[in-house]
Amino acid sequence: MSDPRLDHSHALVALLGSWQLGADEVRALLQLPVGIRPRQLGHVPLPDHPETSRRVDYLLRIEAALRTSFPRSPEMRRQWVRRACRQFALRSPLQVMLEDGEPGLIAVLSHLDCTFAWDLTGSRSDYQRGDDGKGG
Repeated sequence: MSDPRLDHSHALVALLGSWQLGADEVRALLQLPVGIRPRQLGHVPLPDHPETSRRVDYLLRIEAALRTSFPRSPEMRRQWVRRACRQFALRSPLQVMLEDGEPGLIAVLSHLDCTFAWDLTGSRSDYQRGDDGKGG
């Protein structure tokens, strides 16, 4: 039986490699705990740390959304991450994620995945209560 944290680590290494990130960028994106080096990823399970786990989840969901947008072009996915975007005040999504931390990851994922944004705003719970908002 495989370790889900190690599976996530392998997927993350592939993703970060496809984005051609340097060690400092990887460390910043994941907020790796002291003692974990970016080059260790993929060889050891990801740290069992809530912030790291959330960030990994956001990154893997960002990649899944990019695969939907650019299913045949890994190069376009990499370019999208690095290209300036009006949505982010002409910063690249990568800059947003690096400079803004977890809120930046959430912003990029929300931009790519409308269902994530919908869940984040509470619209889903409003919808489940009923059209009149009274819960019935």
